[in-house]
Amino acid sequence: MIEKSKIAAVLGRLREVETAMGDPAVIADAKRYRAVVQEHTALRKLESSAKAYFKLLDDIEGNETLLEDPDFAAEAKTEIERLKSEIPTAERAVLAGLLPPDPLAGRNAVFEVRAGTGGEEAALFAGDLFRMYSRYCEAKGWRVNVMSSSPTSLDGYKEIIFTVEGDGAYGLFRFESGGHRVQRVPETEAQGRIHTSAATVIVFPEADEEADDFEIPEKDLRIDIFCAGGHGGQGVNTTYSAIRMTHLPTGLVAQCQDERSQQRNKEKCLATLKARILDQKRREEEAKTGASRLSLRGSGDRSERIRTYNFPQNRLTDHRVDLTLYSLDRIIEGEMDPVLSALSEKDLSDRIESALKA
Repeated sequence: MIEKSKIAAVLGRLREVETAMGDPAVIADAKRYRAVVQEHTALRKLESSAKAYFKLLDDIEGNETLLEDPDFAAEAKTEIERLKSEIPTAERAVLAGLLPPDPLAGRNAVFEVRAGTGGEEAALFAGDLFRMYSRYCEAKGWRVNVMSSSPTSLDGYKEIIFTVEGDGAYGLFRFESGGHRVQRVPETEAQGRIHTSAATVIVFPEADEEADDFEIPEKDLRIDIFCAGGHGGQGVNTTYSAIRMTHLPTGLVAQCQDERSQQRNKEKCLATLKARILDQKRREEEAKTGASRLSLRGSGDRSERIRTYNFPQNRLTDHRVDLTLYSLDRIIEGEMDPVLSALSEKDLSDRIESALKA
């Protein structure tokens, strides 16, 4: 049972936060104001969950006093059983509200999808993954921006890098990183044999100019300008607008060619490079501290298989959460909620368990 005093101690901060939200000095500081608003939202959510939880306990106690009354005992017993069945969910909501919020969860997401083993079929699968994510985002009203791509002749991609603009995009997609394996009869297979191919997905949060307070010295950058290739029409292919940036200290590279404007490509490329550098730093810090906060997030290593897409059996299996769904035809068309929800729930359970042990 959760103690009221513990909840009250946390919610004692609520009034201070509400006062800060009206402070002109806080409002003038965009970074500080955003942090205060996020904290206020989290505290209000906890307050609501706590009220619902303690009301359940009070209702159970009230019905227990009726058990000795012959006129109401049967009805009270039924009501107590119903109320007790709701306790685990209500308690979980309160415990989740006590966890520190992830400051990166609300950010836009940057995706890198690359074909792995399997030749042309792997490139086709990389294209299928891109379209799966795009359709899901479209249904949510989120915007997908392609930064750079290396398309193949059969409508696949050797590599495609894109951003997803939407509130909470990174928080939703952060566990997609890792090796994705596909089992199916390729379009290029004349004898109808099932092939196994793979693609790698890496997802990281987009950099935030104000929150990250991070600048890259010019001496640390090498910038290459070239003609954009692939789709986009003659204007794209004949204009030196594509940008490739290399961060010399780390060797990390970002490229953007989807805009006709060289300056716009440069801005988007720099934003992606910053995100990649910051993500590398976070991973290094997690490794040093032994943090398992994002234990479900794959490393992006091609050998780390996180999910299998079996088309002949219409089966999708996520190996981290023992999830098997026989609705691959719908999932690949963008109906990803069952998969993403299972991963979020597993992550929440792990975080709650870790907090209770601390």
